[in-house]
Amino acid sequence: MINGVQYWTAADHKAISSRILKGGIHTVNGHRTVVLAALSTLSAVVLIACSSTSSNSDSAGYNAAVDSVVNPSMHKGGTLTYGMSSAPDSTDPGNTYTGFVWNFSHLYTMPLMTFKSCPGACGLQLVPDLATGPGAVSANGLAWIYHIQPDVKFENGTVVTSADVKYAIERTFGKSVLPNGPSYFQELLAPQSPPYPGPYKDKTPGHMGLKSVTTPNPTTIVFHLARPFADFNYVVSLPQTAPVLPSADLGKNGGINYQLHPMSTGPYKFLSYQLNKQLILVPNPYWNPVTDPNAKQLASKIVVTMNMNADDIDNRLMANDLDVDLLGGGVQVAARARILSSAVLKSEADDPITGSTWLAFINTRVAPLNNVACRRAIEYAANKITLQDAFGGPAAGGAIASTVAPPNTVGWKPFDLYESTTKPSGDLVKAKQELAACGHAKGFSTNIAYASDRPKQQAAALALQAALAQAGITAGLNGYPLATYFADFAGVPDYAHLHDLGISFAPVGADWPDGYGFFYSLVDGHAILPAGNSNIAELNDPIVNGLLAKMATTDNAAIRNSYTSRIDMQVMNDAAILPVVYAKSLLYRNPNLTNVMVEPYYGEYNYAVLGLK
Repeated sequence: MINGVQYWTAADHKAISSRILKGGIHTVNGHRTVVLAALSTLSAVVLIACSSTSSNSDSAGYNAAVDSVVNPSMHKGGTLTYGMSSAPDSTDPGNTYTGFVWNFSHLYTMPLMTFKSCPGACGLQLVPDLATGPGAVSANGLAWIYHIQPDVKFENGTVVTSADVKYAIERTFGKSVLPNGPSYFQELLAPQSPPYPGPYKDKTPGHMGLKSVTTPNPTTIVFHLARPFADFNYVVSLPQTAPVLPSADLGKNGGINYQLHPMSTGPYKFLSYQLNKQLILVPNPYWNPVTDPNAKQLASKIVVTMNMNADDIDNRLMANDLDVDLLGGGVQVAARARILSSAVLKSEADDPITGSTWLAFINTRVAPLNNVACRRAIEYAANKITLQDAFGGPAAGGAIASTVAPPNTVGWKPFDLYESTTKPSGDLVKAKQELAACGHAKGFSTNIAYASDRPKQQAAALALQAALAQAGITAGLNGYPLATYFADFAGVPDYAHLHDLGISFAPVGADWPDGYGFFYSLVDGHAILPAGNSNIAELNDPIVNGLLAKMATTDNAAIRNSYTSRIDMQVMNDAAILPVVYAKSLLYRNPNLTNVMVEPYYGEYNYAVLGLK
């Protein structure tokens, strides 16, 4: 998603659309975009300890917005300007799968749950938004009940009801019209026969034919699941649960055209939108800050200009001629050099860890890597310094990784089985000991897969090839186009076996930041697919599978969180994945902005609260 981790494209979505198993989509290719343990079912459990007196800062400083609020202010007025070097997949909250849109959509949507607007680890807390509290789950885990606030209004003054939330869920089933969004509800909700086709094909009265979602009264909504899923509070934090008026969606201005003017429940509403050119938002007069405390309505207008030159965006940011880079992926090479070499510019920059990790999967089914000692030889032989340089160095690429999950995954604990931090250039002595243990004292041959149209991946493959050669391991390089990398090559086990793809590079992130959201389709044996596979290591470890199964059904947050590091440790014991770097992105923080804080899992600024001096 950020800094070398790409956003969703139509090809990406098609390639991994079948990957959602047990509700645990894992966004290989870095789309999570965003990925906490589920809250206790009957009460609002604080998942991350967070002080209510988070440090605020009136003065700039390098990384000041990572753990504090820079320029806190309630000043109103001014035009807040965003630039982006591409365009959104969609601004429709039910038809988007890009992290920056999920972040930006908080300005005009209120999903059932959301992440708290506060800096640092505090911002990983899942809190109610449209809902009055987290979901209450039935004893058998198959029904989740939410109550919504009774006085939230759309931008036209219409009061939001639970039926509007149900309709928003129904829209997610209309994939022929809205293909881009996640498919969690289709996978998690109890099936009906015939399958529900979505509101655009639904012929039942009122277009409300989804039987697995019920609305007993205007402020209550009940989700009936096919199987227990303890992370369901995360699922309803996605913008897909933001209410939608059926009357606004079923006419000529609805469906695919709804993105031109989604009916706002947030602090801003759409004034105009020229696709691929410019979006203008203005204050929503019916928004009530009491009902939406994690967003602010400060700027008098918000203008987003699309398809700008990326370097021009950086230059205009540093010239105070533009306020925010909406993509949030960090500045380009030229600007990075300028910022890091200037004390003043560096003091106005932040370099947060995102929710993604660059990984090299070690295939447990490709000989001789089906022997764990041969896989451990790769772990020891890898030179993390040259790999880090390949991804852009400490500032642009990220910190050297010793764990599979990034540090902002809830339940993460640091450990270093293969001395990545103490011996970052590798340990050839131990590598050769492991080679002897697996019966290949003189080394062996394998191949490395990477996305050929991504220069950082190619550079990383070359760096790993050189490091392995020092230990006697000969690695061929197999480059494939990113668009079909998972659908046709690295993500197809039969192809990987036939072409000896022992190692495959990929950036990985999750849709929500807890251990299940990160690990399920990455390492669970049940998630191995014949194509579009994200368990590229083909790991099928009963210990890992069992821990993930427990996570899916354990309501106690503390117990759930404890499984995260246990899974991480077991995967590293299996040497099924070579962690490379915890992805980072160098952001320039325009000094005219107020309330600047990094949204900790996106690694972007929290767009819901920004204002101007």
